[in-house]
Amino acid sequence: MARGEHHRIHAQDRLQRNRLRVAQEAARLMSEHGIRDFHHAKLKAAERLGIFDAQALPRNNEIEQALREHQRIFHADTQPQLLQERREAAAEAMRFLERFEPRLVGAVLDGTADTHSAVCLHVFSESAETVVLFLEERGVPLTQQTRRLRTTRDEQTEYPVLLFSADGLPFDITVLPLDSLRQPPLDRIDEKPMRRAPLAAVEELLATNEEEDEFERMLSTALR
Repeated sequence: MARGEHHRIHAQDRLQRNRLRVAQEAARLMSEHGIRDFHHAKLKAAERLGIFDAQALPRNNEIEQALREHQRIFHADTQPQLLQERREAAAEAMRFLERFEPRLVGAVLDGTADTHSAVCLHVFSESAETVVLFLEERGVPLTQQTRRLRTTRDEQTEYPVLLFSADGLPFDITVLPLDSLRQPPLDRIDEKPMRRAPLAAVEELLATNEEEDEFERMLSTALR
């Protein structure tokens, strides 16, 4: 092997190792410190590791994969229950907000939710004030802010966000116009249309998990 080729392969291997290290550290920061922004997590991880090569910054999907692995290794005894609790809370909130055709999004849907995760929903109304009034009339104290979501690869739009707590869990409600039911914003991980689940799909997730839990209990009993 030519010397130049050897150096190229060595440099490529080092780059891949650094990408993995940054992804794993970003996953740890997200899991342990509640960082939810992938870009912020990867920059903070690279800084902590002293890695300043932009090519060594992993893609968001690499960090998500590392986060799932981190949870599997270090939080297998707690994370599934935290996820289940948030999915149950999501289903209850979606029934409550039924008139606004809610959709579950984010970590509670994709399965990476942990103790830091809010239950994130999209609701649909031509007026955010309609949703605010609905909640306030039912005694739900809330905070309002805004969030930018990417509608195309080159465009972002600002939407109202309503924050509140219920049964000790945080809820994060983004209010989108009715036509966004057919055209979801782009996902922060892969820039494809965001995954969203209606109530029926969330209930199916819950039922599937209950069946798996029952199977595990039966198996555990049989092996005693």
